[in-house]
Amino acid sequence: MKVIHIDMDQFFAAVEQRDHPELKGKPIAVGHDAERGVVSTASYEARWFGVHSAQSIQVAKRLCPQLIIVEPHFQKYKEVSAQLHEIFHDYTDLIEPISLDEAFLDVTENKTMVSTNRQGIWAMDIAREIKQRIRKTTGLTASAGVSYCKFLAKIASDWRKPDGLTVIHPDRALDFIAQLKVEKIWGVGQKTAEKMHRMGIFTGLDLRNVSLSRLTQEFGKMGQVFYDFSRGIDNRPVISEWERKSVSCEQTFESDISDDAAVTIHLYHTVLELVRRIEKNEFEGHTLTLKVKFRDFQQITRSITVDHILRTKDEILPLAKQLMQQVEFHSHPIRLLGLGVSNQKSSIPHEGNRWIELELEFEPWPED
Repeated sequence: MKVIHIDMDQFFAAVEQRDHPELKGKPIAVGHDAERGVVSTASYEARWFGVHSAQSIQVAKRLCPQLIIVEPHFQKYKEVSAQLHEIFHDYTDLIEPISLDEAFLDVTENKTMVSTNRQGIWAMDIAREIKQRIRKTTGLTASAGVSYCKFLAKIASDWRKPDGLTVIHPDRALDFIAQLKVEKIWGVGQKTAEKMHRMGIFTGLDLRNVSLSRLTQEFGKMGQVFYDFSRGIDNRPVISEWERKSVSCEQTFESDISDDAAVTIHLYHTVLELVRRIEKNEFEGHTLTLKVKFRDFQQITRSITVDHILRTKDEILPLAKQLMQQVEFHSHPIRLLGLGVSNQKSSIPHEGNRWIELELEFEPWPED
């Protein structure tokens, strides 16, 4: 398999700098300039000061006093994303979108081979041509990673940012992974990395030297994934048919909330917004997940799975209240509250209300 991963450079910020030349070369952050605003994307000039995505706008301003906050224009970003996919489809129809600004392309059997009757065309050449066309069409730069699997293509695209092109050949994959910091491995977040460090695992080679039984004991089902990745094994195909797996929403409050009445009111309105999104997306799910972020930025999730589809306020609100009862917020004021529905095919037999932990990507609450 020949896989290309395309990842736009500082996408939102780059679009704003393109459309507003006075912002070029300056530290900017795309996000809402509010007390509880969060950075969506930071320009490379801002990143030099330590500003990064998902960071509080207020923290970003302290790190970079000259930071320029730019309101996001999501419709414009979607239009640019559509342009990218038009380019991708000139080479292959096996495209797996990851977000507005990144995607996997399977170019093992590509349209360029058919149109030019060249059987030996290199994936690297396709990636280079795609990058050139993106620059010409949109005025923006992209980084590309090329390899034989999604895991390595993803890492390669981030290797020489911005405007990079990195190829990881199968013959060099094991040596490349061996010197890779575990933080760079897909699926290794901050907490997992800290746990690995305590186990003496700092590089891909260290990870490769740990047995499968130990990894599954410490990391559950992800242990098998880490075991395979450290050996350059990733058999996941590029999936062109995208299926929505969840619907969610979240809201960051202007002031932290900690009394019962305020929590109940905000929970009620979050349920209404969730129901609206479920109807809009015609989604059917069996698992409700509550997400709570406290004043100190500690975050927890609580989930419950039922045997019937969750669609309406009357079905979701009692479960949301039940989940909230498991959260101690009186002494830990709440900064953010979110709800999501997932699990289209319930895999858990209904034995009353069974509790599970579930990680879910939450969609931001829409601005009024």
